[in-house]
Amino acid sequence: MKQVIAKNGLILSLFAIITSGLIALTYFGTQEQIEQQRQQTLLAILDELVPRDSYDNLMQHDCVLVTSQAYLGSNSPHHIYRATRAGELVAAVIEATAPNGYSGRIELVVGLSGDATVSGVRVIDHKETPGLGDKIDLRISDWVLGFNNQQLTEDNASNWAVKKDGGQFDQFTGATITPRAVVSAVKNTALYYQANKEAIFSASNECRSQLASQG
Repeated sequence: MKQVIAKNGLILSLFAIITSGLIALTYFGTQEQIEQQRQQTLLAILDELVPRDSYDNLMQHDCVLVTSQAYLGSNSPHHIYRATRAGELVAAVIEATAPNGYSGRIELVVGLSGDATVSGVRVIDHKETPGLGDKIDLRISDWVLGFNNQQLTEDNASNWAVKKDGGQFDQFTGATITPRAVVSAVKNTALYYQANKEAIFSASNECRSQLASQG
């Protein structure tokens, strides 16, 4: 009887070891695929916001991590990807959070040229109401393209609001909260960039260290 119990215990142990190993292999294989997909998505977004022929560095591997709840919307670190040409700044793409969307946080990226002109904005994650607030998503409508080539200055700061609040950006019928949140987030991101541009481009590359740790 003891031998049978011991044999069954050994079989169960071997089964557990094999299962754990397969789970681990699946996990690491999946993680690699997820990371590859993330890099492809990131590169596609960067290409949309900053023309690839305008810079000569590997922008997706040149970044700094910053935290600013006041300007970037949360206490979580946000990436700022830097585009340079012959060592001179060309543009930056900044991750930001609109914390006050109708259905919660809205994650976005803002492209800004060297003179702080907005090259583009993309919403990358949100939970806004389908048919109403989801018009911030470029796949649903072209509303977000209204930020293209806009520059925030002291003279036009009051225009950086939805029309209902006296600004220049359209709101959505029945959904003013969502576009208001995005406009505010883009404005704050532009303010952050203007105030910290020199520090952003002089900081050490933190993407390089991330790649080294992954290797």
